[in-house]
Amino acid sequence: MLQKIIIIFVLLTAITISIFFYFNNEVNEQKLNNIVDQMRLTIAAQLKTHQMDDLKVAILLSKNEALVNALENDDEDLGYELLTDALNSIEKETSLHIRAQILTEELNIFARSWDNVYTGMPIGDYRLDLKYFDTHTNPRASIEIGRRVGTKATVPIYAKDGTRLGFVEVISFFKSITEFFSSIGIDLYVLLDVQYIDTAVLMMQNLAISDYILANRNYNYSHIQTLKTVDFKELKLTGLLDKDNKYIFYDSMQDGNGKIIGGFVFVLPKKYLDYFRDQDDDISFFINITKSGLYDILKKEKYANNIYADYSANSLVYLQDIIDKEDRKLFFDEAYEKFDQYSKDELIQIMLNRKIVKKIDGKIK
Repeated sequence: MLQKIIIIFVLLTAITISIFFYFNNEVNEQKLNNIVDQMRLTIAAQLKTHQMDDLKVAILLSKNEALVNALENDDEDLGYELLTDALNSIEKETSLHIRAQILTEELNIFARSWDNVYTGMPIGDYRLDLKYFDTHTNPRASIEIGRRVGTKATVPIYAKDGTRLGFVEVISFFKSITEFFSSIGIDLYVLLDVQYIDTAVLMMQNLAISDYILANRNYNYSHIQTLKTVDFKELKLTGLLDKDNKYIFYDSMQDGNGKIIGGFVFVLPKKYLDYFRDQDDDISFFINITKSGLYDILKKEKYANNIYADYSANSLVYLQDIIDKEDRKLFFDEAYEKFDQYSKDELIQIMLNRKIVKKIDGKIK
């Protein structure tokens, strides 16, 4: 009798465990499918938002009377000066760094905000997307292949008599979108099909993954080795792979004519899966991420090798003048954390003990 009870108990336990794992896998699969859908919606929404923001700036520039006159008078130096001044003003007031260029009707570079070296260079051979304006007059914003692949908001520029003088373009290269996904624990890789490399000549030295060229420059290198072993035919077919304790998702990348020119690949480490809410939660897109939980994890990992952690508050006071620009955020995060432990009187004493020497240049009148 005891033996039968033990057998029945073991069988019931095995069945219970099997049911648990079955339903747990079902829940995880549903959650992953939901995340796949969310990512596709989110990348589309992010692209649309950035393209519309770029289009607004391009439209404003196309209405700048001084710029239009400079283009009409073929005054390239003045055009460059006016364009850079306008974008510098935007950056000063909004902290947004915008890249813009003005093209002539013949598709030659008239002015670019980031340099004035290639003025007069023809780009028609690289910008087949501009043929759109042979039959259309309305502006458009889309992903396009030029000498690099990126999002381009293009607006025609017209003279007062209605003659088209050229185009103004605002260009971006997925930097902010990559940063957005990184902030929620997902690493984005923008891949251009290698067949377009003869057009995207400035990407010839970019990293190659299978039959693709990596387009975004601020990618996370830690997943590259995994991606190099991925079967992209299978990934495109299924949309989801489980590899090296990571979930890898795929969505196609299309140009303004709807032609598939590459793909967006998303990598989500399995350890972050629990930070996404269930699909039944009534919240849209990646706002589903549980509050600041994931961000805190990411921040801790990012700063795990904090080189300033071993310095005292007194030492940090002296270091602040020699820290490189790219390291200042990490430095100040550590400094603020240490200074928070001191009272107001103690902080004043720290500052008073610092020897400050300033060199003053000038003439006494």
